[in-house]
Amino acid sequence: MTAAEEADELADLPYADLLRRHDGPLEIEGDYDTAHFDRRVVEDGSARGARFLEAAITDSTFTGTDFRRARFNDLWASGSRFTGCSLAETNWLDSRLTGCSLAGIEAFGSVLRRVVFRHCKIDSVNLRDAALHEVVFEDCVLREVDFGQARLTGVTFPGSRLERVRLGRATLTKVDLRGAAGIDLADGYDALRGATIGSAQLLDLAPALAQTLGITVKDR
Repeated sequence: MTAAEEADELADLPYADLLRRHDGPLEIEGDYDTAHFDRRVVEDGSARGARFLEAAITDSTFTGTDFRRARFNDLWASGSRFTGCSLAETNWLDSRLTGCSLAGIEAFGSVLRRVVFRHCKIDSVNLRDAALHEVVFEDCVLREVDFGQARLTGVTFPGSRLERVRLGRATLTKVDLRGAAGIDLADGYDALRGATIGSAQLLDLAPALAQTLGITVKDR
């Protein structure tokens, strides 16, 4: 794991001393290397195509902000809210979000590699046609998240609840759901062919799997 993924506190980051507070407006294709967004309230605005390298976001709120095609590398975010934002076609690498809320987000076509979500609430997020590699959802709630046609590789969900999640036409490779606290899919049960689940989870999923496969279950 990288420094951003492992750090529990801002001070634990190896680049903590380099962070500089950013109070100005967001700019299209802006350069936010080592920028620290702390207790910011940003409504609308655009950082489309911007770069966030070794940056930090703490206790901030972004509403309706356009981050489309932005790049997040070694980003560390904590206690922040993202509502109605566009994160479509963004690139994420070696980043961590802790205690954050993401709601009503468009993130289709995004690429996430070695990203950790911890204690996050992820509600109504569109990740259709996204690519997730070695992403960890730890102790999160994923509600009505759409992974339709997405590619998930080496993704894990320890302690997380999946509620009305969509997996239609998604491709799962080495996805481990054994640690998930609950699995409730709105569609895409057939996509689970590339996932590992526990025996207790199999019993819970059996009725939905039988329905998906057209299996009639009768004792007599």
